[in-house]
Amino acid sequence: MRLSNKIIEATIVDVAGEDVLPLVKFLGNKKNVSEFKIADTIKKEINQTRNMLYRLHEANLVSFIRKKDKKKGWYIYYWTFRPKMIRHLIVTLGKENLAKLKDRLAREKSSHFFICQNKCIRLDFDQAMNFDFKCPECGEIMNQEDNLENIRLIEEEIKKIENELK
Repeated sequence: MRLSNKIIEATIVDVAGEDVLPLVKFLGNKKNVSEFKIADTIKKEINQTRNMLYRLHEANLVSFIRKKDKKKGWYIYYWTFRPKMIRHLIVTLGKENLAKLKDRLAREKSSHFFICQNKCIRLDFDQAMNFDFKCPECGEIMNQEDNLENIRLIEEEIKKIENELK
């Protein structure tokens, strides 16, 4: 799998938020950069910077070491971006997405869904029966939905993700 900058940035945004991109670009290939230097460079408060770093750390995209400041007695954290972990993260997210899609496909195939003509809300058979097949939003009568197109789209997405994971 070839990783373009667009794919890498999209993955980082998915797991840690768009606000971390300047931080990631700054860290780049640098090693053991002080959190205070990072905050100064990206022009954010230290608390905001730490929050971003923790989100990246939760996704295993950064590592840190800590050293004690001899004068003040505080710990200072030095951070390193781990670009090699992005490939692993993409595979993990792909597998999670694949599992969700397979669950959704099974639900689509095994249930009958009902929807009103205004498309307010989509209910399965049991839910629609509880509302006497009347839409709880607008009161219109609910009809069975033909979900073959949904099934086809989900199957296409599953094939696409499976091909990407190979």
